[in-house]
Amino acid sequence: MTNGNTMLHILIHTTAYLSAAIPVHQDIPFTPVAPPGSDRLLKVLNWLSWGAMIAGVAALIYAGGKFGWERMHGGAMESPKIVFYAVIGGVVMTSAGAIMTAVT
Repeated sequence: MTNGNTMLHILIHTTAYLSAAIPVHQDIPFTPVAPPGSDRLLKVLNWLSWGAMIAGVAALIYAGGKFGWERMHGGAMESPKIVFYAVIGGVVMTSAGAIMTAVT
């Protein structure tokens, strides 16, 4: 095995060992409660997500303009890569809540 494969093997087995040691109680109701002052943190997170969405839309607009420029001048086609990354970023950003709910 290479060094990377050995480290991955150790990481997988350590994670499996530690997760088996965590007790799971299905009969105990668990309802998360927001800590005091969390409304300000949520406001900042909402601002950040708004900014990220604006950046994604701006990236798509920029990629559209760059695509037209590349087609007109015969340059290398880099704009499809920009569109792809902007779309992937948007998908991850909009599904972040569902991803965190699935993980926890």
